[in-house]
Parts: sequence; C-alpha cells; structure tokens
Amino acid sequence: MMFLMDTNVISEVRKGSRCDAHVRDWYSFVDEAQLFISSLSIGEIRRGIELARRRGDLPQADTLESWLETVRAQFSSRILPVDDTVAERWGQLSAIRPIPVIDGLLAATAIVHNLVLATRNVADVDGLGSTILNPFLPATGEDKT
Repeated sequence: MMFLMDTNVISEVRKGSRCDAHVRDWYSFVDEAQLFISSLSIGEIRRGIELARRRGDLPQADTLESWLETVRAQFSSRILPVDDTVAERWGQLSAIRPIPVIDGLLAATAIVHNLVLATRNVADVDGLGSTILNPFLPATGEDKT
C-alpha cells in the first residue's frame, strides 16, 4: 500500500519523540518508499517559513527552512505535482460539495495516483472517493474509502 501524506502528518512526524504515538507507530511500520507528498505540502511549509519571518521569529523560520530542505531531500523523487490530470479530478470532486481547496487537491492527487491519503482532515475529504487513513487514530486494520 502506498500513501500520500498530508502536511499535518509530515509535520507531526517532524516532532520526533513528541510525535503522536499512533502516528509514530504507523510511520515506523510503513516503508519510506511507500510514502509520497504533494508539492502543495512544500508550499504549505514555505508559507509557515514566511509567516515566521513576517512576525520576526527568525530562529523558527531558519528551523523550518532547514526542515524543508530535509523534506525535499528525503522525498525528492516522491513529491507529486498538481498537474492537469489532478486539476481535472479536483474540478470533479469540488462539484460534489464545497471542500477546502488544498484538501480537495490532495484527495484528487491520491485518487489519480492510486494512493491512500494519510491525513487528520478526514471530514474535509470524506465521501470524495479517495481511500483515507487517519494515522492519528489507533490502527483498526481498515482504511476508510
């Protein structure tokens, strides 16, 4: 099984020993080659860096900048773009019901690439046709479709 990790999952893993126990268990079980991220997560991390800079928290901005480079290196060949196919699928999904744009694009990416979407934002993407896993919950042996 291969997974598209939402930014909230990537950010949780970054916490190391402070990481949610369920996320830590899931992450340690999955082979890294099975994990993908979206270019949207790169953008969300960049946004966090720039917001830290704007509020004058340069140490936090530097920490996040370093982490972003680590994420880019770690996932280099497993960063999926939002291409025309993903955009088309997002258009179809967003016609079903209002959904947050980034969450909808992540769901579309997962569907197009036949990946399980690992996210804490289950309610935002539920019922759109993607297979969803909330790694913040105890493992049940079942994914939500």
